[in-house]
Amino acid sequence: MANIRKEQEREELHKAIWNIANDLRGSVDGWDFKQYVLGIMFYRYISENITNYINAGEYEVGNTNFDYAKLSDQKAEEAREDMVNTKGFFILPSQLFCNVRKNARKNKDLNETLEKIFKAIESSAKGTESEKDFEGLFADIDVNSNKLGVTVDKRNDKLVKLLDGIGEMKLGDYKDNSIDAFGDAYEFLMSMYASNAGKSGGEFYTPQEVSELLTKLTIVGKTEVNKVYDPACGSGSLLLKFAKILGKDKVRQGFFGQEINLTTYNLCRINMFLHDIDFDKFNIACEDTLINPQHWDDEPFEAIVSNPPYSIKWVGDDNPLLINDTRFAPAGVLAPRSKADMAFIMHSLSWLATNGTAAIVCFPGIFYRGGAEQKIRKYLVDNNFIDTIIQLPDNLFFGTSIATCIMVMKKSKNDNEILFIDASKEFVKVTNNNKLSDENIENILKIFTERNEEIAHISKLVSNQEIAENNYNLSVSTYVEKEDTREKIDIKELNAKIKEIVAREDVLRKEIDKIIADIEGGNNE
Repeated sequence: MANIRKEQEREELHKAIWNIANDLRGSVDGWDFKQYVLGIMFYRYISENITNYINAGEYEVGNTNFDYAKLSDQKAEEAREDMVNTKGFFILPSQLFCNVRKNARKNKDLNETLEKIFKAIESSAKGTESEKDFEGLFADIDVNSNKLGVTVDKRNDKLVKLLDGIGEMKLGDYKDNSIDAFGDAYEFLMSMYASNAGKSGGEFYTPQEVSELLTKLTIVGKTEVNKVYDPACGSGSLLLKFAKILGKDKVRQGFFGQEINLTTYNLCRINMFLHDIDFDKFNIACEDTLINPQHWDDEPFEAIVSNPPYSIKWVGDDNPLLINDTRFAPAGVLAPRSKADMAFIMHSLSWLATNGTAAIVCFPGIFYRGGAEQKIRKYLVDNNFIDTIIQLPDNLFFGTSIATCIMVMKKSKNDNEILFIDASKEFVKVTNNNKLSDENIENILKIFTERNEEIAHISKLVSNQEIAENNYNLSVSTYVEKEDTREKIDIKELNAKIKEIVAREDVLRKEIDKIIADIEGGNNE
């Protein structure tokens, strides 16, 4: 029943986005369109969020006819200081999404109205604790851009369509939806437009089902964690799975992440608000995690999840100071300049709490290549930090068909072995992509949790010593033998059939020769 509801909600959301896309087709490039849709969705959300919060407070004291949206701006100003302290921002009634949308068609200065409102929302947080969380949030929604139209009238016409389309979306209460409405909208928009825009969707979004698996791997046996961290957090979908699965109050000290891309960083902060994570419960930074990590004062983290970019270039040993960095120094070598994957792993391990678990999506090459990567694997294995390697199915991620893996790390293990799981067949086919179903996720978690010695063709517990003897190769296929699905042939039976066929062929050949001889004999007469 839950799955049916989830698919209905998802279908409804996709239909609404598709309708807006059709309205704007040909006028706004898809990549830019994505920013406008998500930005206006955020504007609608915080408008409804502050309205519902203020209304609920009035209802509690018996003022059941109160509606903040109908209050005068002058009267509403009385609540500014309290709202900024509580919510981190403030919006006047005249600036609310519902009121702007109501008058949008008649407003010849709609673009300027929206620009002023977006600046006012950001400014409302200035000089307060939430300033960093709101600064530049609307930077990617340029309401005066020629991309919307060459004249003001044309731009406003598109803005009206955006406001109406998003106003008609049945988003309900975001945190009560069985799907991640914002995240799902993001993924759908990526799949619609990323390939046309020549950008890699996999760089920015981890499918929700993979996010769920990563989250559940890190919280086995736990009902709460101190704080969660993602060193390459993208739009925040991985972090937010903890709020969905554990409940946001069960992540006691909050959600932490770092993202190098400015646009995606803005989307991540927006995503936090959309999931009702208060400004003082998240800390998202925009910087290069490997070179300039921003959360030294917040580590260690009890749960770390990440899908870092695959094999990107980084400065590596071109910067001689990095080998002394406490995150990388223990391995005695830096990840190759052309492949930063192991640098993300060493960074995550360094910031992992003693009682914590890290689950990182990895490019398969890092498990068998030689050189510096092999030396880092040696450090990880010899110090017993690797708990499990899981081979995922191919074609799970938008933008790449590569079959990735998950590395699970712990600093406090009960054995000196690594569990290898071949989950390459754990998927369901959805159009051109593969997807992890609830059943697939539960199957993987069961094997992970039970940690059996061996399940034929699926999993195997291997000693660190055996891995060392295999040159620290961590590929699942090295230890878990694939099932031979080829048809088994009985050689004796096959030889008997061949003998029979040859004998039959000999009889037929003699019969044909006889027929030919008879024909030739008849012709001679």
